[in-house]
Amino acid sequence: MEITHEKACHCALNRIFGFEPKIGLALISHLGSASEVFRLGTEKINTLIGPFSKYRDRINASAFDQAAKELEQLENQGIHFCGITESQYPSMLKECEDPPVGLYIRSSTPVHELWKDHSIGIVGTRDISPYGKEWCQKIVKNLSMTGQKPSIISGLALGVDITAHRTALENGLPTIA
Repeated sequence: MEITHEKACHCALNRIFGFEPKIGLALISHLGSASEVFRLGTEKINTLIGPFSKYRDRINASAFDQAAKELEQLENQGIHFCGITESQYPSMLKECEDPPVGLYIRSSTPVHELWKDHSIGIVGTRDISPYGKEWCQKIVKNLSMTGQKPSIISGLALGVDITAHRTALENGLPTIA
């Protein structure tokens, strides 16, 4: 994995905005790149996201440095980070209302081959009932019997997500979490 300045900036913004990616995505869109966000002065940051934003003080050189170190550690562990403007980022995920600024990927499959045509997103409650678990398992098991062998994709949360992944793995389906 090549650790570029732009990739480190995406990683930093992903770390900063985490569960509120819309803000980071709006900054990237407005400024043209993730790198431009880290070139802003305090006054411009205040203008763009507000002087009282909880994120205002997080956009700094230290955040970039921490992200660059994280990317080096990830690379040593065989984990790939993919920013939203990179070609490997899944196009369907970009269509969501609030896609993450970046994805962490660990796979034996090359990144460019992960997002194939035959995939199904399975998401649901974290508080799955025994009935829901049984049906989730049945659905995924039946999907494994098709000729298509779809990848099961989810956020890997407890409940429905993890049930779908476990069942997929038990039945020879690839998963993406």
